[in-house]
Amino acid sequence: MTLRRVSRASAMSLGSVALLIFCGIPLVWMLFTSLKPLAELFTYPPRLTGHYTLANFTRLLRETLFLVYLKNSVVVAGTTVILNIVIATLAAYSLTRYRYVGKELLANMTLFTYMFAPIMIIIPVYMLLKEVKLINSHLGIILAYTSISLPFTLWLLRAFFQGISMEMEEAAFIDGASRFQSLVYIVMPQALPGIIATSVFAFVAVWNDYLFARILLSDPTLKTMPVGLQDIYESTIVDWGLLMSGSVIITIPAMIFFLIVQRFLIQGWGMGAVKG
Repeated sequence: MTLRRVSRASAMSLGSVALLIFCGIPLVWMLFTSLKPLAELFTYPPRLTGHYTLANFTRLLRETLFLVYLKNSVVVAGTTVILNIVIATLAAYSLTRYRYVGKELLANMTLFTYMFAPIMIIIPVYMLLKEVKLINSHLGIILAYTSISLPFTLWLLRAFFQGISMEMEEAAFIDGASRFQSLVYIVMPQALPGIIATSVFAFVAVWNDYLFARILLSDPTLKTMPVGLQDIYESTIVDWGLLMSGSVIITIPAMIFFLIVQRFLIQGWGMGAVKG
């Protein structure tokens, strides 16, 4: 039995190392490419040693609108996540704490809407935003992102809220607390790991989106980073140093965000595994 456990642990460790190498090598190569001068990018055989410089990052920030794209992505992704979590939290609380006709049907229909790929609804979304004159605006794309990510966010939070006991809420009601006070002071602290885990999924989906940003935004000063980086690619003769430096900067905020919330993310996954 002990030998079997050791073999299983060794296999898991080797698998983890292999996965780390498989996922890490592209990131490391991207970083070293962004730091190399143009003359050394195409040397053969490829090598990690040599001269390194920050010239690619300097050119990216000085000669392109990358800082504008970065600011737009932060604003759009941050606002979408906040709006998403607020709406999903209130809706999930309603679906798990109130009794009304059609509650289960509403919950199931919410998940059903998530089955449609974003590319299938981009034309209706575009026409709707055009009617209300929100095309080519951050407000319009924030509402679009919220509409496509809210069903999944709501379904996840509903599962977390279902695992929270109502005994503490009932005690709070006896002490005179309102529903809103119960949500803020009792339910949300217990569901915080799940809320943060859910916000990670919403953040990544918005941060990496290209389709909606490409179709709904045409003003260069409003574009987000995925679209902006593609425009930089199309406007240059495949300047890999410039592109890789932009890719590095795009990756950094997401990595920082994950590092900050990783403890809550793991707790949230654990809650989902045990209570879902």
